[in-house]
Amino acid sequence: MPPATGTIQCYTLAVRDFAVKNNMPFFDLREQQGFLRNLMIRNTSTGEVMVMVALFREDKAMREKLLKHIAQTFPQITTLIYAINPKKNDSLYDLEMQTYSGNGYITEKLKLRNGKDLTFRISPQSFFQTNTAQANVLYAKASEFAEFKGTENVFDLYTGCGTIASFIAGEVKRVVGIESVKQAVIDARTNAELNNITNAEFFTGDMQYMLSEDFYRHNGIPDVVITDPPRIGMHPDTVKDLLKAAPEKIVYISCNPSTQARDIAILAEKYKVKKSQPVDMFPHTSHVENIALLVKK
Repeated sequence: MPPATGTIQCYTLAVRDFAVKNNMPFFDLREQQGFLRNLMIRNTSTGEVMVMVALFREDKAMREKLLKHIAQTFPQITTLIYAINPKKNDSLYDLEMQTYSGNGYITEKLKLRNGKDLTFRISPQSFFQTNTAQANVLYAKASEFAEFKGTENVFDLYTGCGTIASFIAGEVKRVVGIESVKQAVIDARTNAELNNITNAEFFTGDMQYMLSEDFYRHNGIPDVVITDPPRIGMHPDTVKDLLKAAPEKIVYISCNPSTQARDIAILAEKYKVKKSQPVDMFPHTSHVENIALLVKK
């Protein structure tokens, strides 16, 4: 009998039980063998659900059997995707995603400070905050910290699918988003079109190498930089590049305050922290997202 709800636990238990019953071996990271590797579940405030199954090796018969079971057990799934990952790591960014059902993406909405809704298309390889309600709070506070006047050229580093860039586009002259994941940049460009944003451009590249003189020559020197790096923080070369560019303000958003503090300590050569605001993005955990406003000394 299918589970009564679509909670993450229901999905994982249903897949586990089916795999055990049908002799589908789980992946062993140390031995590098098995079949069923990862199960990723993403849902949105709009009621959409994405399920992505990562398999260690191709076995068409087992794969079809598993995906058919998931789709029939959970008809509320908006899109069901799979990928074959024979690598020694679980990174999804360099894998080819295959859509079993649905469009291959889900959509989410954010609300601007003026009350207008923004729509975002999210592919399995694109980053989007896990807590949509608090993402609204986070981005609104970051925009408030920046105190945009409408004349700024803004760089949005680690833009993902363009959430921050799209959120602030109506408040600035121009925004440039930079992201290393190709599919996320494709999503960012699509999202700008969906929201009728014409003053945002997005570029694919490793942040460590993107902030070059040639890039500035074509895109201008930023007046404000918003940076939202992964937990490891910014690469030392990126921090040095920011010191060279010397924008008037840096709004640093981080899910890891320790690496944020490390980077800010380097930026202290030219910047001082004017204010800081933690946002509880991860309720019932010890983790927070923190926003820091840095201004030139």
